[in-house]
Amino acid sequence: MTQTASPLPERGPTGRRTAKGSLAAKSAQRVERPAPLRQVVYDALAELIINRTLEPGQHLVEADLAEYLGVSRQPVREALQRLQTEGWVDLRPAQGAFVHMPTDEEADQLLGVRAVLETHSARLAAGCATEADVARLWELQNAGLEALAADDSEGLVSANADLHAFLTELTGNAVLAELIGLVDRRVRWYYTPIARPRGHDAWHEHAELIEAVAAHDVEKAEKIMAHHTERTRQAFHERPEAARE
Repeated sequence: MTQTASPLPERGPTGRRTAKGSLAAKSAQRVERPAPLRQVVYDALAELIINRTLEPGQHLVEADLAEYLGVSRQPVREALQRLQTEGWVDLRPAQGAFVHMPTDEEADQLLGVRAVLETHSARLAAGCATEADVARLWELQNAGLEALAADDSEGLVSANADLHAFLTELTGNAVLAELIGLVDRRVRWYYTPIARPRGHDAWHEHAELIEAVAAHDVEKAEKIMAHHTERTRQAFHERPEAARE
């Protein structure tokens, strides 16, 4: 049963927003059962980090998260340990758990790998896309433009992921799809704070890419995707909050 979280402090002693403060602004998100509880809690916390409800650097208190999700502290503790192993959370002795603060080097490493994979994906897709495939790409493009017009950050992130995922699907390359899938969540994490400022340019680049795919121009599609992914990397470093981190 959904219920509104009680009023909670927005800032901790250091001045940063607390996890409790972030969650207080949203309705309680009770996890659903009978799915394996530890997996459901892990997925819920990972998504809260990815969509930046829980921001980089925020303190994560087990009791607060357990209350928000409507579970005991044990599955939350297990989820935080797994999230630390995967690089989403930092566990600090005598301080507790904090959302990981990505470094510029980490961003460059991930987005650099993503650029290699996505550029190859665009080249392959341009070589084999059918008219129906191109029509579907334009549908996904329109979904992104609608989110852009509505100033919907979450919608932009979702539409962007859907368009890139469909391009990968067109390649028919299972290994490529698996590798891109491994970095997808973290790419969405990096993309969320820049989805709106990058919006107009990003979706213009998407349109150019679809045109190249429709024309089966593999060289152009590869070039456009290389430029597109590089601009995303640059935009992450240029985001306003980068100066405060």
